[in-house]
Amino acid sequence: MTERALRLGTRRSALAMAQSGQVAREVQRLTGRPVELVEITTYGDVSRENLAQIGGTGVFVAALREALLRGEVDFAVHSLKDLPTAQPDDLLLAAVPPREDPRDVLVARDGLTFDRLPEGARVGTGSPRRMAQLNAYAREHHTRIETVPIRGNVDTRIGYVRSGELDAVVLAAAGLNRIGRADEVTDFLSVDSVLPAPGQGALAIECAADNAELAARLAELDDPRTRVAVTAERSLLAALEAGCSAPVGALADLLGEEEVANEMRLRGVVGTTDGSTLVQLSTTGPVPTSHGDAIALGRELASEMLAKGAAGLMGERAH
Repeated sequence: MTERALRLGTRRSALAMAQSGQVAREVQRLTGRPVELVEITTYGDVSRENLAQIGGTGVFVAALREALLRGEVDFAVHSLKDLPTAQPDDLLLAAVPPREDPRDVLVARDGLTFDRLPEGARVGTGSPRRMAQLNAYAREHHTRIETVPIRGNVDTRIGYVRSGELDAVVLAAAGLNRIGRADEVTDFLSVDSVLPAPGQGALAIECAADNAELAARLAELDDPRTRVAVTAERSLLAALEAGCSAPVGALADLLGEEEVANEMRLRGVVGTTDGSTLVQLSTTGPVPTSHGDAIALGRELASEMLAKGAAGLMGERAH
């Protein structure tokens, strides 16, 4: 008797399907069991409202998590940057596979790079984090851009540029790489200028906490370096979320040679969306050797950022 197929819950977008398909093939290889994709529509996919107003990125995750808890799927694949920072007790983050390119990229008309955009260029992004840093970057270079809030999948967003409605849009490099559209990028935005969202470029594979056998198999896909980096980034985000409602960028990278990196640098930024004020700090220390160390690193940098004025940027969050 053949074992039943494992059911992988995924969002329906082309990007989600590509990411999930990739994981499905890996899991099939590891377990020898067929894996079927179960498409789940989330509130974030159908609502046209501004993301911040409907509850932030968590709106893409809730329906998948409910399907997991109801036993309709065995595991789910998320973009890690969409996961709320609080992990539910009954679900387990079983694996964080090796991270894709964490950078943001520009897709602009006429092959333009960011520094060649005309004065007042209309740049589309749905992310307050990107808006804050792009506006600050433009200011530093004595130019001005207009950030235009947009929603929608990759096709919709790039469509605004193709139709001439916008001069450029900013997207995640990882997403375009995963759907085979990296050739449409006109500029890679250096992380020295625009820090990505915490966890950007990484995937999260989640299953029910009581499914120990599946969790153990999925754990084989985990990349310890990626996990320690994103844990520090998300810890910084969680600590800042408690103290300020400004948009947060964060990136932890390992310093030194790939195989023998012994130091990790964590950078964080928080700012007003018009880019007039940014609080940017970084810390470097030994690579955390435990989950607790990675959490502590993030919290430490967050408290320094709050002390430097991050909390006051967009008003205290109402508790």
